[in-house]
Amino acid sequence: MNIENRTRNMVLASVFMTIIVILAFTPLGFIPLGFMNATIIHVPVIIGAILLGPKYGAFLGLVFGLTSLWKNTYMPNITSFVFSPFIKIGEFGGNFWSLVICFVPRILIGVVSYYVYRGVLKTIKRKADSGNKKRGRALMAAGIAGSLTNTLLVMNLIYFCFGKEYAQAAKGLTEGVYGIIIGMICINGIPEAIIAGILTMAVTQAIFKVMKS
Repeated sequence: MNIENRTRNMVLASVFMTIIVILAFTPLGFIPLGFMNATIIHVPVIIGAILLGPKYGAFLGLVFGLTSLWKNTYMPNITSFVFSPFIKIGEFGGNFWSLVICFVPRILIGVVSYYVYRGVLKTIKRKADSGNKKRGRALMAAGIAGSLTNTLLVMNLIYFCFGKEYAQAAKGLTEGVYGIIIGMICINGIPEAIIAGILTMAVTQAIFKVMKS
């Protein structure tokens, strides 16, 4: 990679980092759907990974994780202990696994998104559709995969590491914990994944056009 491309990638990564921070600490990071607020903070991670590669994607995911750690440490809610080892809410406190939940799924967002995009693009390259349609489908798939990577890993890690504590803190329940997890995945995770797919396709297509012009 020459100096010009390296500089461009660093500038783009800085832009995506800034967007992640803005979305994380302002209401702009959430889209109201009536029955829920869908987060879109992971979308810059997905787009950055597609444009810059899996290493940058993992780095942007790390930035996302850092914003989550900061918010859950300094602006905690009743379940912040699952994301921060520095928080104790009543009888429930975080530990090492809080860091795993906070960082590993977010880092993997960029890695999974990049390889899904490349894999889908390669799989459908022989179809008769135009290049834009093929790329659009690959971008949509990458956005959905990246979002679901975050949701599925976070919620399942919460279940395995803090299942009973999380259910009791959030809902006051001690039984049917995985039912709560599945419900949150369906109610929150699926709409967020669809929105992430649409935004990833629309925004990345626009960026590709600008980069070519």
